[in-house]
Amino acid sequence: MAAISREKLPLYLNERHGDRQPSSLQWTVMLISGVLIYGSHSVLLNLCKVDGKIPFNSASVVLMIELTKLLFSLTMRRLELGIRVGSGRLGLPKVKYWVPFSVPALLYCINNNIVVHIQLYMDPASFQVLSNLKIAATAVLYRMVMQRPLNLQTCSLPEALDVVPPCSNRRLSWIQWSALALLTIAGISNSYGGLMNAGTVDEYDTSSKVHVTMWGLVLVLTYCAISGTSGVYTEFILKRQPQLSLHVQNILLYIFGAVLNLFVFLGSSWSSTDGTADFFAGYTVITWVIILTQAGNGLIISAVMKHASNITRLFIISCAMLVTTVASMVLFSLELNLYFCFSFVLVIVAMVLYHRK
Repeated sequence: MAAISREKLPLYLNERHGDRQPSSLQWTVMLISGVLIYGSHSVLLNLCKVDGKIPFNSASVVLMIELTKLLFSLTMRRLELGIRVGSGRLGLPKVKYWVPFSVPALLYCINNNIVVHIQLYMDPASFQVLSNLKIAATAVLYRMVMQRPLNLQTCSLPEALDVVPPCSNRRLSWIQWSALALLTIAGISNSYGGLMNAGTVDEYDTSSKVHVTMWGLVLVLTYCAISGTSGVYTEFILKRQPQLSLHVQNILLYIFGAVLNLFVFLGSSWSSTDGTADFFAGYTVITWVIILTQAGNGLIISAVMKHASNITRLFIISCAMLVTTVASMVLFSLELNLYFCFSFVLVIVAMVLYHRK
């Protein structure tokens, strides 16, 4: 994947590129909503568990999320063009412009299913802490693909969220490399403490004690690598065609996402032996909350990628760690250990160092 110049791929889009810029109030609402939704996702998944297992087919839930986002984007596109319901004219681009969206759709399909199954192998708070490892993957890929570092060295966070001219193109400093090293140490520390507790966890109550299994560690590392790749590539294609409406780009992305998850569901249900072959098997009110909130989160992240950058996305992920930990302590009486607390502090310090002015 070839990187392109700053002139061809702006870090921050302005209104000359088509879409109207979100206001400061809209950015604030999106940021807060994104943090709350992202932080509650793993908690809600754990609340769905029955006897320590996920009762529904992950592909069916992810498919419902994709269809919800697609329906919203189609509606917004009609409103954008002032089209009456029933008209087939949506102003979609030629088929050749659709192909790039298949790549992030496939990556999101894999990751959105993985994240459900990860909850079987670690507690939600540990998952959120280890998820910060995606920052390292994103930072490296951002430099390679976007030809600029992922930082806030010459602009403050509020300025970045208000989408002002881009930060200067500097290489990662030794402080930022140190911050990435701290993130790695945090991941190792939390993993070590979690692995030590893995054998002491009740299989029917996996949310009340900090723990990480070896298989869970493999899954979360895979998840972080894919998330970093999908995040950077999504921003790349959204800004590569700035003249396209965000709603049009979302429609293309979610069509691929729905089709891919439909195939995953059909394949998994055909070989299912755990009662999840029926599409809505295991659904509860909480499952529908997950579908609606994750659909909203997907729309928020796409707006962030279009109008801001991965800087904001990673800020949301880091802040969500606090939401997940507090919610786990309240809902599951989560017992924190020294390794988790040490990792939690390291992640905060690393984020401050990485994004320091």
